[in-house]
Amino acid sequence: MHERFDRRLFLRTTAATGAALTLGGLSAPAASAAPGGFPDYTYVRTLLTPSQLKYNPTGEIIFPCIRGTAGRLASPVAKYYLYYGPHDAPGGICLAYGDSLEGPFTEYPNNPIVSNDWQPHYSVSHVASAHVMWNESAKEMWLYFHGENTTTRLARSKDGINFTYDKVVLSTSMLPSGTTETSYARVFPHELPSRGAHYVMVFMLNNTTNHRDIHWGWSADGRTWSYDQQPLVRHSDVGAVNIGGPHLLHRNNSTYVVYNKDKASGGDLMITEVGNDFSKRAHLGVFYNSRNAAPDNGRSASPTFGTDGGVAYMIYEAGERLAGSIAMARA
Repeated sequence: MHERFDRRLFLRTTAATGAALTLGGLSAPAASAAPGGFPDYTYVRTLLTPSQLKYNPTGEIIFPCIRGTAGRLASPVAKYYLYYGPHDAPGGICLAYGDSLEGPFTEYPNNPIVSNDWQPHYSVSHVASAHVMWNESAKEMWLYFHGENTTTRLARSKDGINFTYDKVVLSTSMLPSGTTETSYARVFPHELPSRGAHYVMVFMLNNTTNHRDIHWGWSADGRTWSYDQQPLVRHSDVGAVNIGGPHLLHRNNSTYVVYNKDKASGGDLMITEVGNDFSKRAHLGVFYNSRNAAPDNGRSASPTFGTDGGVAYMIYEAGERLAGSIAMARA
């Protein structure tokens, strides 16, 4: 994962368990075929399908986020927590857990762990796009999620299951006039000394032109944010109508953003090198070519990354938007 602050914890965990555990793709086999020196991922299996889930209000799920629990949570129910959820109303932040990135994952019996009505903080049509970051300094899992599409919120937890509401961290009012959506945010520890920042956020922005771009922001504490008013990656940069689902990766002393195109524009995962100070814009092309076969059906989106036992994995949203499943690919 793009969590360089936690490298010593990773090394201790590896020594203790005999299995490598990082989350976000820092470790990978030597053979690489994707741009930027990243491994080439190949679809292996589907991990979660809406029809097989107890909590299934809308028949769709999106936006997975995988996190390791070893050395972090006091009494985890499994080695990995997989956050996901439906998007359409009422949505809901959900959890599944398992002891291998290969699966299987077991649905948490009391989903959703965060609902669209959390009094006295908010009551909205839906909540979705769970991104959980391990905050090493706070020793907490920090959950960033949207609801409505105009607003991204933060909740915090000591056990990764029971969350306490914190605050709004992103809204359309913080971006240029005409912005209609600010959602699908992911947050990563990342040092930006020139900005006094220790965290970076990447997210999707839509405006009155109805073309979605990738934007970014920075923060000293993960709670109070500043945002670049210009896109990090424009849809037109890569020949797409819409792009979204961004994720940061770090490799060979540089930083990259991986994101998805809409299906009509190819449905692939793309990669752009932005550099450690986010001043670079090198569009490197296709990171993962979505397959025409199920479950991708020509669209792969919203990736999250991890390694287990020295093997690199990508867990992603597979299939038509709002008609897909959560799939796993292996390097």
